[in-house]
Amino acid sequence: MRVNFKGFDFVSGGICAPAGFLASGIHCGIRKNKSKRDLGLIVSDTLCSAAAIYTQNKVKGAPITVTKRNLRNGKARAVIVNSGNANTCNADGELKAEMMCSLCADALHIDKKDVIVASTGVIGQILDIEPIQNGMPQLVSELSANGSAHAAEAIMTTDTVKKELAVEFMLGDTVCRVAGIAKGSGMIHPNMATMLCFLTTDVSIQPELLQSALKRVADDTFNMISIDGDTSTNDMACILASGKAGNPEIDKQDKYYEMFCNALYVLMMNLSRDIAADGEGATKLLECHVTGAPDEASAKAVAKAVIQSSLFKAAMFGADANWGRILCAVGYADAEFNIDDVRVDLASARGCIHVCEHGAGVPFSEEKAKDILLEDEIKIIIELGNGMYSAVAWGCDLTYDYVKINGDYRT
Repeated sequence: MRVNFKGFDFVSGGICAPAGFLASGIHCGIRKNKSKRDLGLIVSDTLCSAAAIYTQNKVKGAPITVTKRNLRNGKARAVIVNSGNANTCNADGELKAEMMCSLCADALHIDKKDVIVASTGVIGQILDIEPIQNGMPQLVSELSANGSAHAAEAIMTTDTVKKELAVEFMLGDTVCRVAGIAKGSGMIHPNMATMLCFLTTDVSIQPELLQSALKRVADDTFNMISIDGDTSTNDMACILASGKAGNPEIDKQDKYYEMFCNALYVLMMNLSRDIAADGEGATKLLECHVTGAPDEASAKAVAKAVIQSSLFKAAMFGADANWGRILCAVGYADAEFNIDDVRVDLASARGCIHVCEHGAGVPFSEEKAKDILLEDEIKIIIELGNGMYSAVAWGCDLTYDYVKINGDYRT
């Protein structure tokens, strides 16, 4: 279910909804399954302000190294991305990533330094560049204002649904849009950023402010999701701003910058929920709300500790209101609070039930609790009773299928 706010409207078009963007996605042959698209492209008709954030895993995919170099000037015009092979831990990885940029740039008649490159898939296998080279003419010829869905499919690995969204809002008197596609289902434990996400906007904004906005909003969205506690090697979130909306350029952190950040939050928060809900083998989206924290860091630490608890995630799979596992996770979070002040509620579309007060259990109906927890979206509401700060984190339940999926992912 989408979560929206007044003044921000969801619109069609996905990654191509903002003015100036085209996209495409094809099967070029990296993946054996011919029904799976494995090469995607996003292009702007003008040079864009650009920004990106990357995984903090010390083992990084070669595309990240190349993209960092290309984005030193804060400008880009295209994104080329493949699935099926992560191009990580390979001796020729950077060469192959550079070749992807060159092939894309030559086909589009642009500078190769204006290309963002990304890969996702199996780690440690040599990337065959030939399918990408052979597929480039088709990829470029199929660029379209209706190409978002195909691009979104091209970046999917174990994802079961494509993730794309566009948001329309006003900056003063100017209608603006921000949009994105994302992939992520397993190996999700962001330390910015553990997935692939490509964002576009037609807002005119300086690269430095675009970078700060992306990082700021990611800290409250992409950095607040966890599927399995594994931080990936490859993944990034990047954004291109075409400026085609025609707003006066955002060149300082004023009210227009704040409105842009709010629009980014609506977009990235909903994509975060999509990723968490589509966790490998997941049957339920878990959303943990923490209030009453003495500082933001404590609120975030508690919310993420609960979302990451394997014991709690397993309990949610079984619709078991085992609130003790919640308190256990709260207790080992790196946060300041008095356990005697903590209260916990569990909620869903079927109602809300109070299970803990002053750090201790209270009488409640197990039957009602189970009914509430049988829904596919569960809220865990934790009041720390020690301040004014709050945070939200997203995750999913832990199921038998997670092990099945990852037991033979490579083979």
